[in-house]
Amino acid sequence: MARASSRSNHPLPDLLAPGLDLVFCGTAPGPASFKARAYYANPGNSFWPTLHAVGLTPERLPPQRFPELLGFGIGLTDLNKTEVGSDHELTPAAMDAGSLHAKLRRFRPAAIAFTSKNAAALALGLKAPAYGRQLDPLEGAAVFVLASPSGRARSFWTLAPWQEAAAFVDERRRRRERAA
Repeated sequence: MARASSRSNHPLPDLLAPGLDLVFCGTAPGPASFKARAYYANPGNSFWPTLHAVGLTPERLPPQRFPELLGFGIGLTDLNKTEVGSDHELTPAAMDAGSLHAKLRRFRPAAIAFTSKNAAALALGLKAPAYGRQLDPLEGAAVFVLASPSGRARSFWTLAPWQEAAAFVDERRRRRERAA
């Protein structure tokens, strides 16, 4: 596990702005993302191809272009902003659900999508959340639990919850266009 020196010096700062359609939340960057200084940068990670496949981005973006997601109404954060590594290498005390809740209250996104059941369980205080949209919102945001895009979790992969989150965003975008 690599340890970042401080939150402000972390190589992957939050990508957040007020009123986003959707914020993706993982546990912490893996070693490849830490090295590349880009979210979901491991070549075996299906995050970027999936964003395009479900229609959240008009093209398949490479990880280094992650700041462009704000232009699509999408943000990025992690529960652990002080460590780097696979989930089993991270310190439980560094998982900061309270900070995530504060970010949601501050930025008020329409939805939060956890990119693994582990991230969702830690943030929501649940043992085993189901994939898909959750019944209860989190700080006013609709909650989605997605199958992990990590290559290590390929045996649990399902596109359906990603499509459900994308449909939520698409409907929100259509409502905005009709109102304009």
